[in-house]
Amino acid sequence: MATTHKRIGFFGPFGTFTEQALQTQADLAQAELVPFRSVPDVLDAVANGDVDAGFVPIENSIEGTVNFTQDALIFDYELLIQREVVLDIEHCLLARKGTTLTDVTLVHSIPVATAQCSGWLRTTLPNADVQVANSTADAARTVGRIGAEETGMAALAPANAAAMYGLEVIARDIADHAGNQTRFVLVARDGIPTPTGHDKTGIVVFQRADEPGSLISILQEFAARRINLSLLSSRPTKAGGLGDYCFIIYADGHVGDELMADVLRDLHTKQGGVKFLGSYPAAGEQAHSAREHADSRWKDADDWVSHLRTKIRD
Repeated sequence: MATTHKRIGFFGPFGTFTEQALQTQADLAQAELVPFRSVPDVLDAVANGDVDAGFVPIENSIEGTVNFTQDALIFDYELLIQREVVLDIEHCLLARKGTTLTDVTLVHSIPVATAQCSGWLRTTLPNADVQVANSTADAARTVGRIGAEETGMAALAPANAAAMYGLEVIARDIADHAGNQTRFVLVARDGIPTPTGHDKTGIVVFQRADEPGSLISILQEFAARRINLSLLSSRPTKAGGLGDYCFIIYADGHVGDELMADVLRDLHTKQGGVKFLGSYPAAGEQAHSAREHADSRWKDADDWVSHLRTKIRD
């Protein structure tokens, strides 16, 4: 999958899981990689044209949607997702040489990471305080800068950040649940990638009114066309009071597919508003062939209706 992006901003600094996921994409890794302190900083740089694209985390298999990223894409920016990358996550505890687990009294990391390891932290380091960092790699960098005599500080971070910041791994794979994965997305100001046959489309649906059956009416548009949903969640619209929510939907398919286009037309007509987040290549295994069969049936039905229309008298 080729890209023409020359400068790519990412949630840094170097050594984050975000950079690790970015490095798995050979074409992206060839670009100039520009680290930023926060996800909004990355998205600002993309929106302002300071970088050609941005790479940020959006979902975790344990903690769910990374809400600050998802909300930013919904409410604050007009950017399009270009691809997704899924990375297996191994959380490690890093510290200066000579530090043992019994020495640790303070753990630095980001809330998403500490939440994924909260059980381990409570059990193994019950008396250690947790301090918020800008990122996992920034936590490692902070611990790497302390004096040699201070052995009570540790960072919850990727293993590859240890060598980068002069630390050692003192505990590996400490997440509370196995199979920990994070989904990252590449976003740009414009452009929709060409359909690959294994794609996803992200949208946000705003209801006309909060009334019984409103969610069912949205889901029926996908079910009627046998389009699978890979993620469905809701978020406050931030424009109304309690109970005023929008629905975030990621579905199998591409806006270039007739079935997906048909869904978007109907939702745009019937609902209060639809924001398009992008159609892009999906990560992982190829999608089930059910959608291909539905596409074929839709084409047959469209041909049938078109044939009927030829019989309309002038």
